[in-house]
Amino acid sequence: MSDAPPIERIYDLAKLSEAGDEIQIKASADDLTRLAQWVDLLGVERFESTVSLRKISPTRFAYDAVLTADIVQACVVTLEPVRSHIARSFTRELHYTPKRHAEPEMALTLAAGDDEVPEEIASTRYDLAGPLLEEFSLSIDPYPRAPGVAFELPVEQEAKPESPFAVLKKLKGEGA
Repeated sequence: MSDAPPIERIYDLAKLSEAGDEIQIKASADDLTRLAQWVDLLGVERFESTVSLRKISPTRFAYDAVLTADIVQACVVTLEPVRSHIARSFTRELHYTPKRHAEPEMALTLAAGDDEVPEEIASTRYDLAGPLLEEFSLSIDPYPRAPGVAFELPVEQEAKPESPFAVLKKLKGEGA
């Protein structure tokens, strides 16, 4: 995966009304090509999402998304193309906490990896595609196999070569 995200959709949460907003994100052909390269796939045929935003309070926002994608990977056994469909729904809570210039970096706490903790954001200009790309990359099967293909261990050779230590033991036995 390269560092630069292949898709960005910046949204200013400060302009979100009390009614909320629903944003459709559909990757263009160029986006699909960059996305396939970003996650090292043979291809991404579709990447679409509906993101619903709600204002919980002036500094808290609800982010609900439905993601669908169609991808093409190489089978880990035969290297043939394998098509997969990804369908995910997820929710995040965003908490706007502007960074103060003189504030030192916060230490990680036990709750830092907890999924139920709101995601802290330093700006109201938020990339809506970021969580989509995160969920997308986590949804990809790391070991795709073509239907009906099973990995088989190589057949062992009938006659194993004799160990060098066994040869030495025989020599020692003959000389003693």
